[in-house]
Amino acid sequence: HLHILGDIYDRGPAPHFIMDRLMQYHSLDIQWGNHDVVWMGAAAGQKACIATVVGNSIRYGNLDILEDGYGINMLPLATFVMEAYKDDPCEIFAMKGASNYNVLEEELGKKMHKAIAVIQFKVEEAIIQRHPEYEMENRMLLTAVDYQKGTVMIDGKEYPMLDMNFPTIDPRNPLELTRGEKELLRTLCASFRHSEVLQRQVKFIYSHGGIYKCYNSNLLYHGCIPMKKDGTFDVIMINGKGYQGRSLMDFLNRQVHNAYFLPDGSDGKEEALDLMWYLWCGAKSPVFGKDKMTTFEHYFVGDKATHKEVMNPYYQLSVKEEFCNRLLEEFGLPVDGSHIINGHVPVKLKDGEKPVKAGGKL
Repeated sequence: HLHILGDIYDRGPAPHFIMDRLMQYHSLDIQWGNHDVVWMGAAAGQKACIATVVGNSIRYGNLDILEDGYGINMLPLATFVMEAYKDDPCEIFAMKGASNYNVLEEELGKKMHKAIAVIQFKVEEAIIQRHPEYEMENRMLLTAVDYQKGTVMIDGKEYPMLDMNFPTIDPRNPLELTRGEKELLRTLCASFRHSEVLQRQVKFIYSHGGIYKCYNSNLLYHGCIPMKKDGTFDVIMINGKGYQGRSLMDFLNRQVHNAYFLPDGSDGKEEALDLMWYLWCGAKSPVFGKDKMTTFEHYFVGDKATHKEVMNPYYQLSVKEEFCNRLLEEFGLPVDGSHIINGHVPVKLKDGEKPVKAGGKL
């Protein structure tokens, strides 16, 4: 029996081939990672997840995943940018690892990359406005740009922007999508929802997956159990109700299913879809596990200090045996003979790191 601890999808090539292989395997389960969840959200039609998936695929030179793997047509995006960004060199949006592209493809790729990034920030900040309970107001960065001075305010400090050419942004209402952007999102949304291969593979991820798994006295999950520095469980408030520890993981498991399987227009569908995006990059997301995702800063701010993402306190705490024992008890497992199997974080052997921690508990 095979356990997959998440992030089948990430920056590498051909996750659709990996999924084909996994779907032929005789016995397995999957603990979802944040990169899996953002693709699951995209398959369900969540617009911020779709923009993220398209942006990541362009950024890492993996457009063939969308076009060849899933039959998602990128021509509408290419057509849109040739009009909206025709005079913009989009230099800071160069693709990484794009050695297999010719000069014309690279030029077009940069424009497509910038266009989808701007759309992504618009729809993300609209979600943050809808959900004050996410406590992500500090990520409202398009609205924090001074479009006359060419600066952005981040955590109370002003930084110069590396690029101020925004043909699709109205400084008076920076989150408003243009007619062309709305149409593009509608087209992309239909493509993701009607991709037969993607829908089949995502259904498999649902049917064989969960946000955590208890198996043979092992507790398996991708990222973390969100913690405060003092070692207590951090609480997420949704609709006036607090979730933490195991109750949080069970609640998120239900919501991930609701996002995909609830009928369109039904009660709770939109809220569950928005939560899929929160799981991708929210500070208290157990599959992300950092205080913020600094994509905007990586693009637009030269000061590397703004690029830093701080890991959840869980990662310091989980190297202690007594802390791991408390987690095992929270999930109803015996302390003696049980283990936590944790994904998400690479173990760098060259730096002297070891995969076994907490006296063998982790």
